[in-house]
Amino acid sequence: MIVLGIILLVVGFIAKISILWTIGIVLLVLGAVLVLLGRSGRKVAGRAHWF
Repeated sequence: MIVLGIILLVVGFIAKISILWTIGIVLLVLGAVLVLLGRSGRKVAGRAHWF
């Protein structure tokens, strides 16, 4: 999810498409939150691992 967010940020920046930029930021933040919750040992949505 983090990688997809970075890709959308880059494409949105290069193509000057603001919706891709916004979606990229949201995916990047959401991916970072999921990584932090997973590393802290918490289950996310009932799952211990997301893979």
